[in-house]
Amino acid sequence: MKNQRLGLFSGMGMVIANMIGAGVFLSTGFMAQDMNPGQILLAWLVGMLMAMTGAKAYSGIVRLVPRSGGEYRFLSTLIHPSLGYFAGWASLLIGFSAPIAISAMAAGAFAGTLHSGVNMTLVAVMVILALTAAHAAGLRISITAQNSLVAVKIILVVGFIIAGLVFGSNAWPEWKNASEGFPVGSFMRNLFYIAFAFSGWNAAIYAASEFENPKRDVPRAMILGCLSVGVLYLFINWIFVANLTPEQAAVVFTYETDRITLGHLIMQNILGNTGAACMSIFAIIAFISSASAMTFLGPRVYAAMAQDGFLPAALKGKEGRPPVGAVALQGAISLFLVLVYQLQEALSNAGAILTLFSALTVFSLFWVCFKRREYPRPAPLVLIAGGLFFIISSVMLYFGFKRSPTLNLWVGISILAALIGYFIAKRKMPRRDDQNGKNHAD
Repeated sequence: MKNQRLGLFSGMGMVIANMIGAGVFLSTGFMAQDMNPGQILLAWLVGMLMAMTGAKAYSGIVRLVPRSGGEYRFLSTLIHPSLGYFAGWASLLIGFSAPIAISAMAAGAFAGTLHSGVNMTLVAVMVILALTAAHAAGLRISITAQNSLVAVKIILVVGFIIAGLVFGSNAWPEWKNASEGFPVGSFMRNLFYIAFAFSGWNAAIYAASEFENPKRDVPRAMILGCLSVGVLYLFINWIFVANLTPEQAAVVFTYETDRITLGHLIMQNILGNTGAACMSIFAIIAFISSASAMTFLGPRVYAAMAQDGFLPAALKGKEGRPPVGAVALQGAISLFLVLVYQLQEALSNAGAILTLFSALTVFSLFWVCFKRREYPRPAPLVLIAGGLFFIISSVMLYFGFKRSPTLNLWVGISILAALIGYFIAKRKMPRRDDQNGKNHAD
């Protein structure tokens, strides 16, 4: 029987599932407190540009290294294994496991808005266990479950947009905040909210080896998926700025306790309590879909690390089958995080690390041009997109480090710990490498 392989539609589904979550239904509420409607929409256009340039740059990288593993594989192959090792550990502890835990807890919280007797933690545990089982059972079941969740999510998002455009206001908003001129500092700081909402545009790279034609389909999946979400985001945010004032949008500051998004306000105004309940159902499906995509993708990174000897061989998996051991490990870490759930400060700092590794991965395009001449030179458009992405990321990191004095120390300690772990793992590998060399010689 022929092994199930991923195609363009499944790749786009991964991207869309990772990108659309609560972020887009919260970010504009924060931004409206010190930005005007036109500035908010411009910021979302800049965020879309950043995501699209990142997707275009990554499309050039995946053509050089069409293998699963994401930033771990790209940085290890193109620059140095130590950078890849740190990126892999960041993926395991920050990039996938923690967001899965957060998404599962959020799904439980929104389930609690529908019925007061719901146990949020129990729902989160059940979500993680169900997704771990589905993605460990087999590739066909895994792909079918993921595609179904994405289809439902898209239908609900489009339904929200149609309802907002048909029943809401479509006149240019008259409200303004107190700031005069263009608030450069606020604009750049608010891009972090938008970057969070757009995160996931690179999702397809983590399972590149499982595509029928990775060099063709992975780049297309990233670009088309990112473009589709970007257009949806612009419609959603037009509905927000056209129908809500900054005072109304300030409800996002009580999101942690009340679980009310800007989408809830719009649907409440249009359809009453029924509309608010529909928005909660959408939120639950959106979070489960995002957690599902991350449950599918994350283990491909750990399996790649296991193949290179940096993690136990039991996590490798078999050809044409999900890496069951890696799926189970990630599920166990996510369950642990759900039960302790002290993640907010760590996640805010982790965002800078994930942005850092995306920027480093894009930098590898230029490293190839000057240091790795054995690879074909990336196309000019890919290099231009990579340069824009790297510049925007660097400016964002500058403002992030400037705003948080402890972030430099946190990142430095994380890098040092990862490097120590890398060299310890590396020292345990010579015997295996020597044995492999002896076998080849025989």
